[in-house]
Amino acid sequence: MRFLLVLLAVLMSALAPAFAQDKVAPAPLPDDQKAAIEEVIKNYLIKEHPEVVMQAMQELQKRDQASAATKTHDSITKDKAKIYEDADTPVGGNPKGDVTIVEFSDFQCGYCKMSEPFVEKILKEDKGVRFIYKDFPVLGPQSIMAAKVALAVFHQGGIDKYVKFHDALLAKKEHLNDDMIYQSVKDVGLDPEKIKKEANSDAMQNHIQANLDLGIEIGVRGTPMFLIGDKVYPGAMQEYDQMKKAVDEARAAAKKG
Repeated sequence: MRFLLVLLAVLMSALAPAFAQDKVAPAPLPDDQKAAIEEVIKNYLIKEHPEVVMQAMQELQKRDQASAATKTHDSITKDKAKIYEDADTPVGGNPKGDVTIVEFSDFQCGYCKMSEPFVEKILKEDKGVRFIYKDFPVLGPQSIMAAKVALAVFHQGGIDKYVKFHDALLAKKEHLNDDMIYQSVKDVGLDPEKIKKEANSDAMQNHIQANLDLGIEIGVRGTPMFLIGDKVYPGAMQEYDQMKKAVDEARAAAKKG
């Protein structure tokens, strides 16, 4: 009914110029006439032409998506330095690559795990890709712990240790726990106690909070979200070819200037 009333308001607003031309305010309709008009519209839309409702909803959805995309693009432009130039953020692949991929991800996100093989493959096969890892833990305390440990691994072991730790956690199918996380720290050759101390520091908490604030500001609504070139790709990459195509398009656009 709300949709019908909105539609009725739109119809009435469309008629407003005609009333304005006469410079005479229309007399308010009696309640029974209002009810009759609403019933006619309801019957037309629901019983006779339900496809009109669907088309209207699809159009509204397109407008909402376009508005969100514009807002995200504007925010990315505004926060470019935070996204692409933060020295404390892990950067893999080729640091001087001609195409940059940014991924906002959560170590417990099933869709992040789905996309991870494609990330690893693109970094292995395309030596022109710069990859920025934005840990964006939104799936509970264990996700936050894993993200803080990952950043501590980066600080103490550098990008190579971080990538090994990152890939190992995303390869796990089980729900993460502290033992699994710190076993992965051992597996990359770092001291779990030293990592734990740094992971629990205010600096790590502040870094994670900064990532969360940044993601919210630019419109990250879930994980993963990829920025490839100047385009946004929300959700999992379903196929390797999808990611490769996005990289190729970004490279071609950059060459055109």
